[in-house]
Amino acid sequence: MFRIQPAQTPSLLEALITVISIIIIISTSIIHFETTPHMALMFSIILLVIYGTVKRVPHQKLQEGLSEGAKSGMGAVFIFFLIGMLIASWIYSGTIPTLIYGGFELVTPYFYLSIVFIVTAIIGICVGSSLTTVGTVGVAFIGVSSALDLSLAMTAGAIVSGAFFGDKMSPLSDTTNMASGILEVDLFDHIKNMMWTTIPVFLITFILFALLSPDISSVNFGEMEVYQQGLLDTGLISWYNAAVPLAVLLVFSMLRAPALLSLTAGIVSALLLSTLHTSPSLTGIFNILFGGFVSETGVAEIDELLTRGGMESMFFTIGIVLLALGMGGLLFKLGIVPRLFASVERTLKDVKSVIIGSALNAIGINILIGEQYLSILLTTETFQKQYEKVGLENKNLSRVAEDAGTVINPLVPWSVCGVFIASVLGVPTLSYLPFAFFCLLSPIMTILFGVTGKTLTYIRNDAERDGGIKQVPQSDLS
Repeated sequence: MFRIQPAQTPSLLEALITVISIIIIISTSIIHFETTPHMALMFSIILLVIYGTVKRVPHQKLQEGLSEGAKSGMGAVFIFFLIGMLIASWIYSGTIPTLIYGGFELVTPYFYLSIVFIVTAIIGICVGSSLTTVGTVGVAFIGVSSALDLSLAMTAGAIVSGAFFGDKMSPLSDTTNMASGILEVDLFDHIKNMMWTTIPVFLITFILFALLSPDISSVNFGEMEVYQQGLLDTGLISWYNAAVPLAVLLVFSMLRAPALLSLTAGIVSALLLSTLHTSPSLTGIFNILFGGFVSETGVAEIDELLTRGGMESMFFTIGIVLLALGMGGLLFKLGIVPRLFASVERTLKDVKSVIIGSALNAIGINILIGEQYLSILLTTETFQKQYEKVGLENKNLSRVAEDAGTVINPLVPWSVCGVFIASVLGVPTLSYLPFAFFCLLSPIMTILFGVTGKTLTYIRNDAERDGGIKQVPQSDLS
């Protein structure tokens, strides 16, 4: 958004007061009044328009700020629509139900917490939604732990860790697509680059849960059997239902095809598979792709898990994206963000300070505002120019935004995710926080890699594009 030229240069005090006012509006609206982020963002936009009017900024300039800010998210909007269609088609074809069923097959009485972590991670990747994973499968695991008199806080920590691993690494996740889309980074390049920090944290988390797992010699997995039988009753469980669409997506990703093309191929392959067990009409397919798949198994838990997807399901997320980016455009047009950034810019001189600064910014927005999307949007837009100045590619910033933004939200008691998870699982946020190892370790790992310079990708100069690829020494950038 630094391409948006400010219409004025406010004083530092004015900029601080305005930002603090917005934080108060958003925090109060979401935490105290429990309204949707849309209303909080709309109130903040109105405040900025009033401020701009008082400062005699032409209304045409204010409208330009709104539209220019929202314009930067249009690429992600089209990706979101395709994700909704992909989720619906993958459920309709049996791809997601089969993957979920396979995840449950991994459950054994041994290393219980590690298995909870693994299964929720698998389902999180398949579904692409952390809150859906927590609200369905997570509830089932909490029921098992409660029946066995196991620690609910540890179980909830394993559930949250797995669900947000899936949310962070799934190509179906809105946050994953948002982080890559805003910075114009290829979706699969973004996911591949996140593996450098995510896989070590995943392994450490798995080991920690293995060490903490209680010794269970016998256990009643009745809750799990309900899920498994319900999935079998759908008639959608088959190995090829999972293998074919996944193979198609994998092939296109290996060919480095654009996300739009890869997602479209995944949708088409799933719809072709669906003809093996149903006789779909074009009208029915169009309704599913737009409105989502509706499960009618009669098992409430299964129906809740599988009733989702479609273009329509993305409207909520797209609304937040456009409002947040519109608000961001106003903050830049009114010179508020540039003024605040100028006051700290002199401290962001090298790779280390830029990595640490962007990570702390993402964490701070989560803590102060409690909104996951804003932590990604504002961090990527604010620090993009600084990453360029120190020679870092955009995919480094998209990784930091997820490592320190996406996974921190469930650890904040007043955040959207924190409130939802505590309510659904019946475990207070501060109780499961010490055991949400994946969420706690992710920002630490990304800062550590930033400080050491490990796995960072630098922008190639003209000479390097003509010849070999050579990383820019960190000493030359400071």
